[in-house]
Amino acid sequence: MAEANAGQSDHETTLHKNLGVRDLTALGIAAIIGAGIFSTIGTASANGGPAVILLFLFTALACGFAAFAYAEFASMVPVSGSAYTYSYVAFGELVAWIIGWALIMEYAIGNITVAISWSEYFCRLLEHTAYEVPQWLRMDIVSAYENYDKAQALLHAGKSLTDLEIGLQHAITAYNTAPSLGGLKLIFNLPAISILILMTWLVYRGIQESKNASNMMVLVKLAVILLVIIVGAQYVNVDNWSNFAPNGVNGVLKGVSSVFFAYIGFDAISTTAEECKNPQRDLPRGMMYSILICTVVYVIIALVLTGIVSYEKLAVGDPLAFVFDYIHVDWMAKVVAVSAVIATASVILVFQLGQPRIWMAMSRDGLLPKAFSKIHPKFKTPSFATLITGVVVVIPCLFMNLTFVTDLCSIGTLFAFVLVCAGVLKLNATPGAPQGSFKTPYINSRYVMPLLVGIAMAVAIAYFPKETSHFITNAPQLNAVPDILTSSEASEITRAKTFISSNDSVGFVRANGDLETYFASVPSDKLPARLQASGFTQQSIYTSGWDLFRHKIPHWTFILVVLGLTVLSISRQFSLIPLLGLTCCLYMMAELGLKNWIGFGIWLVVGLLIYFGYSYKNSKLA
Repeated sequence: MAEANAGQSDHETTLHKNLGVRDLTALGIAAIIGAGIFSTIGTASANGGPAVILLFLFTALACGFAAFAYAEFASMVPVSGSAYTYSYVAFGELVAWIIGWALIMEYAIGNITVAISWSEYFCRLLEHTAYEVPQWLRMDIVSAYENYDKAQALLHAGKSLTDLEIGLQHAITAYNTAPSLGGLKLIFNLPAISILILMTWLVYRGIQESKNASNMMVLVKLAVILLVIIVGAQYVNVDNWSNFAPNGVNGVLKGVSSVFFAYIGFDAISTTAEECKNPQRDLPRGMMYSILICTVVYVIIALVLTGIVSYEKLAVGDPLAFVFDYIHVDWMAKVVAVSAVIATASVILVFQLGQPRIWMAMSRDGLLPKAFSKIHPKFKTPSFATLITGVVVVIPCLFMNLTFVTDLCSIGTLFAFVLVCAGVLKLNATPGAPQGSFKTPYINSRYVMPLLVGIAMAVAIAYFPKETSHFITNAPQLNAVPDILTSSEASEITRAKTFISSNDSVGFVRANGDLETYFASVPSDKLPARLQASGFTQQSIYTSGWDLFRHKIPHWTFILVVLGLTVLSISRQFSLIPLLGLTCCLYMMAELGLKNWIGFGIWLVVGLLIYFGYSYKNSKLA
């Protein structure tokens, strides 16, 4: 707090103060509107239909709750570091280290995700020219190997090459055309690596250059999005909205992690606190304005997309370009490709700007070597930390696939949000705690929180009795047919094809000899029996027992924590807004699944080993 009041700490020099509300809002929009609106909005719309707008509103609400907590801390502690600095004030050094380590997943790992998305649009843009990037130079080696194996399994099950998903076709092409070195296929994402290096250099040059580039990118991006809305609105068919929620609540919630990733970035604004002209006033406004503007844009774009084409056609990686190709407005498809390259580049810029400043704050506290807090004498940026950030994102980009890094980024960010919201609750309950100029509006949760929990339980029992019963009793769950086929041995696939061709030759011919297509035509109530008769084992058909229950551990953790917080809200009268922020973010963490919780847990263990091996001994509090 002394550093915050003084406006500086015992580092070499201070950072330039030249960011205002407009700049902060632009940085927030640059971070939020990027990969999500140009890619993941398609998958979310395909799962939820037009009702995906409710998912955007829910996610915006959760981020808005968290933004109040960030804003309160930012006005109280106006120095670089984001959630790391805030948790240091609220919980002390150990928890602050954990948060700082977790935030690497948001900024560094998240930047890998965005770089991969940028690469896809950049390569698509080049396809309109005379040059096309070879497949082995536009994907990571893990995705290539995994999708190649999956494609081979589906081909063996009777699917033709042209009927495979486009991603599987690309994996086969990359695997078959890539050069080899000692039996290892040389497959890597060259455009993604290149943009990460370029943005690292730009951030290294200084905040003024970064701010100017970000503002320019935001203006171009919003202008193109406005054009998409105006042109697309002319082709909207309102009949496509008649089936508002085709897959129900489960379909809408299925895309929660993808949509949340589309909102990641607003908190990056708080890492620039020392570079703000008036952080106590400007930071809260910048975060709130950016979330509101981006939510309006997301909702309108989602309505336009689901109005132009039927929702099930939107399961593509480039939905904005796809819908204009679908209605034969080719010039707009090209404009979208250009704008996507600009949009995702702006996200990389902001994320690459945030990570070095978190390391700089940790270094000032002695948790990392002093080199991480070194300020460049000319550019006034954390130079060493910026270069290390570049290395940290470039090297993993060679090996990590999009799904893996997206999930890690989301769970690390949500964990930080949970801790920031919990920090506000703790400080509010601490007598004599420091106060900033911005205070989250207080609403007593004593009666509201139990009421909300009661309503949620009543809705689950009244409207989803079967799903609720199966969740509580751990009833066996039928696996998806593609998962059954890709996880089965070749001998099982051959046996199934032989059985079906002998017992239902007409149906098998109608499915063109493709097991996936054949089983998709079987009524759902008869599917398990048909799979078993075809030779698949119970273990292949169902997930049950511990294998099923362990995947529910995140959800049970969420339920138990919420029940505990509800009891505490009665006795301690917590502030409702940060409590709801904590609850919503923890729920989204639960939706990310056990595998990602385990990966995140391993990441935290590594961080703790570094802390007790170096940071604890060298800390200023030691």
